[in-house]
Amino acid sequence: MSPSGWTVGCFLLLTSFCWSQYRPDSDEVIQRTYTASKIIEHKAPEIDGHLDDPAWELASWDGNFVEWQPAENTPPGQPTDFKMIYDDKFLYVAIRCFDSVPRKIERRLARRDSFEGDRVTVMIDSYHDKRTAFAFTTTAAGVKGEEFMSDNGRNWDESWNPIWYTDAKVNDAGYTVEMKIPFSQLKFGKAKEQVWGLQVFRTLFRENERSVWQRIPRDVAGFTSEFGLLRGLEDIAPQKQLEIQPFAVSQYESYPEEEGNPFRDGSDYPFNVGLDAKIGITNDLTLDLTVNPDFGQVDADPGAIALDGFQIFFQERRPFFVENKNIFDFEFANGNDNLFYSRRIGRSPQGFVNSAAGEFVDAPNNTTILGAAKFSGKTKDGWSVGLLESVTANMYARVIDAGGEERKEIVEPLTNYLVGRVQKDFNNRNTYIGGMFTATNRNLSEELSFLHESAYTGGIDFRHNWKDRQYYVEGNMVLSQVQGSPEAIENTQRSITHLFQRTDAGHVSVDPERTSLSGTGGKLEAGKAGGGNWRYQGGFIWRSPGLELNDVGFLRQADEIIQFAEVNRLFLKPTDWYRQIRVGVEQFTTYDFEGNYNRIQYELNGNISWANNWWTEIGGAHKPRIFSNNILRGGPRYRYNEENYGFLFFGSDQSKKFNFTMGYVHSDATQDNFKFRRYVLRFGYQPFSAFNLSWFTFMNYNPNKTQYVTTSDFNGDARYIMGEIDQRTLSTALRFNYSINPNLSIQFYGEPFISRGQYTNFNRVVNPVADDLYERVSLFSDSQIAKNDSGSYLVDENLDGQTDYSFSDPDFAFVQFRSNLVVRWEYIPGSELFFVWSQGVTGFGDPMGSLGSNLDRQILGQKPDNTFLIKATYRFIL
Repeated sequence: MSPSGWTVGCFLLLTSFCWSQYRPDSDEVIQRTYTASKIIEHKAPEIDGHLDDPAWELASWDGNFVEWQPAENTPPGQPTDFKMIYDDKFLYVAIRCFDSVPRKIERRLARRDSFEGDRVTVMIDSYHDKRTAFAFTTTAAGVKGEEFMSDNGRNWDESWNPIWYTDAKVNDAGYTVEMKIPFSQLKFGKAKEQVWGLQVFRTLFRENERSVWQRIPRDVAGFTSEFGLLRGLEDIAPQKQLEIQPFAVSQYESYPEEEGNPFRDGSDYPFNVGLDAKIGITNDLTLDLTVNPDFGQVDADPGAIALDGFQIFFQERRPFFVENKNIFDFEFANGNDNLFYSRRIGRSPQGFVNSAAGEFVDAPNNTTILGAAKFSGKTKDGWSVGLLESVTANMYARVIDAGGEERKEIVEPLTNYLVGRVQKDFNNRNTYIGGMFTATNRNLSEELSFLHESAYTGGIDFRHNWKDRQYYVEGNMVLSQVQGSPEAIENTQRSITHLFQRTDAGHVSVDPERTSLSGTGGKLEAGKAGGGNWRYQGGFIWRSPGLELNDVGFLRQADEIIQFAEVNRLFLKPTDWYRQIRVGVEQFTTYDFEGNYNRIQYELNGNISWANNWWTEIGGAHKPRIFSNNILRGGPRYRYNEENYGFLFFGSDQSKKFNFTMGYVHSDATQDNFKFRRYVLRFGYQPFSAFNLSWFTFMNYNPNKTQYVTTSDFNGDARYIMGEIDQRTLSTALRFNYSINPNLSIQFYGEPFISRGQYTNFNRVVNPVADDLYERVSLFSDSQIAKNDSGSYLVDENLDGQTDYSFSDPDFAFVQFRSNLVVRWEYIPGSELFFVWSQGVTGFGDPMGSLGSNLDRQILGQKPDNTFLIKATYRFIL
């Protein structure tokens, strides 16, 4: 590591440690307890939002909430009371939200899990592990939502959809809420008396104020760990969950007909049936099953294009994989690197068809998931376990030749995926240690021998907190091994993730005889997460050259070592002009495993929440050293000019019916090596209670004098061809939601995406590590390069009148439009009907045209693909 990297990192950590010793005086926090009362002779309350049932007289009211945000530990603007009763199968909660100006209560209709308007949330840590909790929210309009909280409140998973019952009513004193929560939807162990963590949370929407029953000081390191206690739940038998949810999907697809192509005759009528099931093995461990799943109502992925050659990470949206996702996460480094990336299961087929002239091909877009099972949960003793098994089918492309004969060619093999995860809490829940294992096994035919036959990964992780969780140290280590044919392993060595063929690399090289590849990675980090006004962290990350996770995980780049440090100063006490401020300093350096010092960056950033609920984020960075091992796609290490960038984002009060966000990113490199400009506009509008509209648009302008184009051969020597690109990208996403009632909604999502790149001033690399841009590359003269009639560039480098090498015109214009219109009706709790209309256009436009003209011709002027489907589900609770 360079002296500058060590010096800056150590200075920041040492300075922040000294500053962190100051902590302002704070009042002692006393853990509160609420004792629920059991219903014995009374009839259980009817869940209608009115608190007039006699059973409510069994319990006493509790309140005395304190403000949490913005002015922590002060009286809230409006008081709140609650009480709890229970029977053998349900927990009942009554909440009175007083409001001195009831006409200002914000009642916004929305679909489930849309947390809009005034609302209350009951959070229950039934594991009592001080890390996880179940959150049940009801708005003043009666809309319900629920989330599963993990990692001490750092992660909130709103995909969790239990069956429970709630209602709310507004009256002259404010509004009241009733909840009925089945014990079968909570997880807990056997005990004479259950002792759970409890928090009750109210949002006063118009003031952007949050108050809590159990005080949580703003400077503490955790959230769930600070809950109060719920007691009095005696002789509750754990409820084993058993739910079966069959579904049927009827679909109609229309698209532009292609003359002579039997696979594109203008329409298709697929039909699909499947089954989801949830079986409680014990009260705290659940088996989820899916057979032939369908994800037709899921949003389409946003448009994206990457000129750097790396794969693009997309969020998981499929319900089966999203639920309990926190248990299977193993983020071992930074960014999106993870041992498990569920988008690999059901991916687009990796094979291809070598079709001849006059042949037509019908290739599947995705791989069929034959079935999947997921066993997951957490025990009272602190064991968190997850086991996922999935099998995907052999996938074939259909080919019809010019004579009408049909054949099938395999494009994806039968594949088995296995993922196992375990963690154990101990030391009064202040420490955990865990492990993970994944296995991918394919039944390969000769046609698919370029794929790995098997891939295995394993990892261990830990975290230790001390001094009221203010300080922590955490780390992990992962190992991987892939096996396959020499072709498959050579492809892996040469992939952009690894680039073993790099011409100047002394520590790696391609071995065409290898049939396996292994590697390691990991992270070690320590810091201060709470207490006082200072936070800091620092550590190291590594990924060895042979680390490979991309069969069922996600890894962008191997062969990297990162040192990082960060210090933040918080201003938590509100004043007349702000609610909260954060100011931070960051620094990191990167190296490869040969010891090359590739990058260093210094950044100053901060954000402010203003007193009027507007907000600002601002920052800037200096990158004096930027080297890339991958920009030349296996060529030598390449240097970029030093860069400076800054950003500014600000937005209005998000609680208003109209709110907006505006942003700007500005980056420049010396000698105009490259630039980056990003303009962002986002707004939301809710003209009336049942309707909300959001708009998000961005435009990127990204010129670069040395954008990689291709590698050519000149008399046995490699020529790395680059060009000056003018790249512009425009994307606009429109969403609206109209809620007829909390269980019936209409949603729309639409996004056009256009990216255009024009290349000029082609050049070749002559000294890839030179400081000066014009010593690094040599510009082709007009006498050396010419474009022929077929669109290729011919290069006569030595000016002898003969073409030495050529390359295709790299200009591009990619256009895409995706939209979904969904009517969702939860006709009984847990059972749904979906009516979906999806449209899509994908193609290539005119690189010489403007973004506007490509939008007009390639999206608005084209006939789109249309899909209409009806999906019905019914949840049987046995």
